[in-house]
Amino acid sequence: MSKTLIRGAKVLGGEPQDVLIDGGNVAEVGVGLSAEGAEVVEADGKVLLPGLVDLHTHLREPGREDSETVLTGTRAAASGGYTNVFAMANTFPVADTAGVVEQVWRLGKESGYCDVQPIGAVTVGLEGAKLAELGAMHESAAGVTVFSDDGKCVHDAVIMRRALEYVKAFGGVVAQHAQEPRLTEGAQMNEGVVSAELGLGGWPAVAEESVIARDVLLAEHVGSRVHICHLSTAGSVEIVRWAKSRGIDVTAEVTPHHLLLTDELVRSYNPVYKVNPPLRTERDVLALREALADGTIDIVATDHAPHPHEDKDCEWAAAAMGMVGLETALSVVQETMVDTGLLDWAGVADRMSFKPAQIGQATGHGRPVSAGEPANLTLVDTAYRGQVDPAGFASRSRNTPYEGRELPGRVTHTWLRGKATLVDGKLT
Repeated sequence: MSKTLIRGAKVLGGEPQDVLIDGGNVAEVGVGLSAEGAEVVEADGKVLLPGLVDLHTHLREPGREDSETVLTGTRAAASGGYTNVFAMANTFPVADTAGVVEQVWRLGKESGYCDVQPIGAVTVGLEGAKLAELGAMHESAAGVTVFSDDGKCVHDAVIMRRALEYVKAFGGVVAQHAQEPRLTEGAQMNEGVVSAELGLGGWPAVAEESVIARDVLLAEHVGSRVHICHLSTAGSVEIVRWAKSRGIDVTAEVTPHHLLLTDELVRSYNPVYKVNPPLRTERDVLALREALADGTIDIVATDHAPHPHEDKDCEWAAAAMGMVGLETALSVVQETMVDTGLLDWAGVADRMSFKPAQIGQATGHGRPVSAGEPANLTLVDTAYRGQVDPAGFASRSRNTPYEGRELPGRVTHTWLRGKATLVDGKLT
């Protein structure tokens, strides 16, 4: 097996050290290391992190290969510093059986750019009426541990309770897309001053907050785990904070775009800013940043939602909801959390690698950068600043809200079990 010596890297943002990769593992971490025959990567003070883990990715395959495939999505993931992604179930057919999740899992194995862990649907066809084959998906080759109807809410309290009870038996988790459907009928953007001025249907904060409140109480009642997808409001933060203080087993994620962008951008009527949950207010953005910093929000998850050109280059009302995010996530987190002093790089590693791996039970990922650990690593040039150019994306889709925007940081190298998937910013 080949050896790689990463020389002068700031491990988790600390003092420069050398890291020796031998085969699929980290062999040694220290100063002044050498290894005969090793390929040398001069880090020059770049930050070395454990490979990033995304608990919320849409890879679209099977069924919507015009938007993304497992191959193109994992190439985008490697470009963004990810070594493990969890693929959401809203495919065609829906990933609600052992057969479909195994198909996605095998496609991930074949791609070779990062590990793919399928997320199983909670209900058959995402219809919210009948539990899917949760046990069979868990026992399949894919070993599903996370279940979600993301894109839709498990709105029926009885179904949600049954799901929480079922996954408790094998230590799984239900990841809820918190959206009360009756309160969001016809919603086009955040309900507030801007929606009133533009005359667009509003998506009220209470539609998210009411479901989160219900579900943390259900989780407490049955003694199970619940995870809140793409939390987006200040009120949701307070509910999760209260639930954690009560000892309820709840975790929550925030997306990069909800840490940076606000509903003021919708004034442009550019559908690239149309997303679910919608962009919220500046007050919400600041509350989300503070909650990520203090640990109320556990992780950053991209909600990478690729769409083909025709689904976004149209009038606002007809446009699909969603943004791509795998290739820009770390840069947005650097701008909103690190450069503002809210998190250090060790905190970023915690929120984007250690904890998402823990929540999703991603074996071999989210591990310390130390001897004997799997060499799932990413090297980041934190001094870099440049404009986002979607033409250079590895993703099949280009629906990024950051086109032309200057963002800090650039992933230069990614290693998956010691094998380089990205070298000098280029996929291998």
